[in-house]
Amino acid sequence: MTSTRESAPGSRRRAVRDILLYGVCGGVLIVVLKLTEYRFLVVEHSVEIYVALVAALFAGLGIWLGLTLTRKKTTIIKEVPAQPAEPFVVDETRVSQFGITARELEILGLIAAGLSNREIAARLFVSENTVKTHSSRLFDKLGARRRTQAVQIGKSARLIP
Repeated sequence: MTSTRESAPGSRRRAVRDILLYGVCGGVLIVVLKLTEYRFLVVEHSVEIYVALVAALFAGLGIWLGLTLTRKKTTIIKEVPAQPAEPFVVDETRVSQFGITARELEILGLIAAGLSNREIAARLFVSENTVKTHSSRLFDKLGARRRTQAVQIGKSARLIP
């Protein structure tokens, strides 16, 4: 009986060794087969893989370039009121050259302030038709066809500030 007891631990070691040896050999065989399969996959589909890599590269480049070109530049502008060196004085010689009346000059200033005909009429306590008449005569005297053009001519001629 002593011989069987002594042989039992040896046979266990042998069985464990055999099982480990078969497991390692099986694992190595599976790894070799997977590598072979991978190599065949790469060789067989190499064009598709390269096209996919180039497409991914250009997609990434396009996204980066799009974000770079469309990025809004942040510009902080602080509005500082400008104080004129001298107070504005109407050029009376230009007023007399154009033949503009005091009321037309007043209406030109209110047009430059951005008021509509109705708002000008309310401020001056006259009818809207009166404002239209004064402004049309003013446009004729200045040679302007639009309100903005009349304001521009008035500023360049130093009729309004």
